[in-house]
Amino acid sequence: MHSKDLQDLKVRSRISLSGIKTSLDLGMNEEELENKLKETREKLGDWQDTLYAYGKYSVLICLQGMDTAGKDSLIREVFKDFNSRGVVVHSFKVPTERELKHDFLWRHYIALPERGKFGVFNRTHYENVLVTRVHPGYILNENLPNVNSVEDINERFWEHRFEQIRNFEKHLAQNGTIIFKFFLHISKEEQRQRLLRRLDKPNKNWKFSPGDLKERKLWEEYQHCYEDAINRTSTENAPWYVIPSDDKSMARYLVAKILYDELSSYREVKEPELAQEIRKNIDEYRQQLNEEKN
Repeated sequence: MHSKDLQDLKVRSRISLSGIKTSLDLGMNEEELENKLKETREKLGDWQDTLYAYGKYSVLICLQGMDTAGKDSLIREVFKDFNSRGVVVHSFKVPTERELKHDFLWRHYIALPERGKFGVFNRTHYENVLVTRVHPGYILNENLPNVNSVEDINERFWEHRFEQIRNFEKHLAQNGTIIFKFFLHISKEEQRQRLLRRLDKPNKNWKFSPGDLKERKLWEEYQHCYEDAINRTSTENAPWYVIPSDDKSMARYLVAKILYDELSSYREVKEPELAQEIRKNIDEYRQQLNEEKN
């Protein structure tokens, strides 16, 4: 797939999720996709080593999607060839009592990657304008000033929260964090099939929860909230990519390819040069090491 085609997946203007396909024909079979992914993730792993040596940037990858969208397996497959110390994954669950005593971005801020490293957010700060928007009663657990009932959680409240997210991401980008946001876009039918597989395969049963079916009934509400969040927060410094994800292998390759192509444009990210004093004495150091054989 050409880089130009990949750019078509970036959200640059208002989108309608219902008008975006959940599958894409790349003209490759399963084996070819796996080989392309392997080749790309190896190059990504090498780039991360260089990023660590350069030390001025970090990379934040945000993954969102409906239940069964494939976030866990994508993380496993795309970052398989990274130095384990070079990538840190955070899976954000229901906020803890301690986290609820802080503002909604706090737990995400303290999980940000250090310079030289990749951070992956499996579910992200966007849960605070997705799940909470579908279930506004959850906001009451935050114990916010001037929010005493669900009726206080109005459109103005959400606009403030989106503004806070945009400012948060702008601050990160201005301080050296390269941000990618991926929405794994699956169809309702594909989710149904994946939930059935969880029930049909004994080793996958543990992933199933009756709550999945309750949330599935709210599919259209979630689609609206995702669409609105993407449209309000896809910026030059923190763009959204909508990844057709009915085919997991294809989705993994697309994410890896986008990451590598975009990161490769940072031409200044290079290993630091050796100090002149060390460089001019390399032959001497080599001789010392070779003499140890004798």
